Amino acid sequence: MKSPITFFLLAFFVSVSSMVSAQEKLELSMEQARQYALNNNTDIKNSILSLESANKKIWETTAIGLPQVTAKAAYQNIFKVPTVMFGDPNDPNTQEIALGVKENTTVDFTVSQLLFSGAYIVGLQASRIYYQLSNQSLTKTRTEIVETINDTYTMILVAEESSKILRDNLTNVSKTLDEIKAMHQEGFVEITDVDQLELSLNSIKNSLAQVDNNTDLGYRLLKIQLGIDPAQQIVLTNKLEEVVNVDAISNAISSEFNIEKNIDFQLVKTQEKLALLDLRRERTEYLPTVSAFYNRTEKMNKPEFDFAPKDVFGVNVSLPIFSSGQRMAKVSQKKLAYKQVQNSREFVSRSLSLQAQQYQYDLGIKMSMYQNQKKSMDLSKQIYERTLLKYKEGVSSSMDLMNAQNQYLLSLSSYYQSIFDMIKSKNKLDKTFSNYAL
Repeated sequence: MKSPITFFLLAFFVSVSSMVSAQEKLELSMEQARQYALNNNTDIKNSILSLESANKKIWETTAIGLPQVTAKAAYQNIFKVPTVMFGDPNDPNTQEIALGVKENTTVDFTVSQLLFSGAYIVGLQASRIYYQLSNQSLTKTRTEIVETINDTYTMILVAEESSKILRDNLTNVSKTLDEIKAMHQEGFVEITDVDQLELSLNSIKNSLAQVDNNTDLGYRLLKIQLGIDPAQQIVLTNKLEEVVNVDAISNAISSEFNIEKNIDFQLVKTQEKLALLDLRRERTEYLPTVSAFYNRTEKMNKPEFDFAPKDVFGVNVSLPIFSSGQRMAKVSQKKLAYKQVQNSREFVSRSLSLQAQQYQYDLGIKMSMYQNQKKSMDLSKQIYERTLLKYKEGVSSSMDLMNAQNQYLLSLSSYYQSIFDMIKSKNKLDKTFSNYAL
């Protein structure tokens, strides 16, 4: 009886432990979130698989130029074996010799080796460049994921900070409303003042509900980007003020753009290399292809007279002579394609340089807007607090209080929006400058 009970208790505690473990919150700083996404994001995992596939492609192409061994086995049954007679057919001593056997099994071994092929040499180079292209595509995917993680992380911090201030404001307005209701009951204020505060309170509640909804959506989006279970709870450990680094933003605005570090420019340069190799491969169609082979044939039941050799060694040479201009037309097409890629590289180079300048200019504007919005938010907060104090003292009207409060809430919303816009602009610039540590 002890064994089943022990087993049941063990299973119970394991189950409870698993549930507790599943309910543990995952705490992440922005840097930890980036690293977590780099290891678990679905797009990155697929890019890594593509890179591994490109590595296998190198070996596939390399193996074409290595010795190839094949073996074949064949069984045959001849219904009537042909014969030949030597001498006079009427002479009883004349022998009839079979030119084969009724049943036979043949085993054939062939070893071949490519000696020269221009297409193989160029193909081997192209497979390695293709691997480089896949590796750069992986880097591009990682860069994009890091940018999205930074944007989403910042968006959640902004939403949570907005929610915190709205809740504080909601508490203050609720307290003030209770005081005004009490003053109304004593006959010191009119019912209109009470109604105005209730309208203001409802407005804050609506804003708070919208912000909380945005926060929830932000967490859902972040979980998808991180590649974790939607049921997993996560906690962001960075504060908003830690993300807003004005000094780093100022340095980014004044930094010099190095286009060679940009992953998009690296990709187009690699595509240019592939286009050049494609042109060279087409030109190799004018060259001969040389291969050698060795063949050995074994027969299980040999005929009396077998003139087929067991061992054969040979060399095959394939030389293209005339194709009515087909090869020339193909080479011309590859030349034009290569020229197109060169034009694309020049266009991408100019576009990226202009984009970098524009992103720096935009970031400078966003930082100025952030600084101005911060001042406006502080001023509107002071105006609202002074107006609230005057209202309690009976100096200001309820309309004045409501206008001051709406002004404060509007400036607060603009302030946090300016933070998000500035950080998002900084993330774009970092992506263009390839400043992310991957």
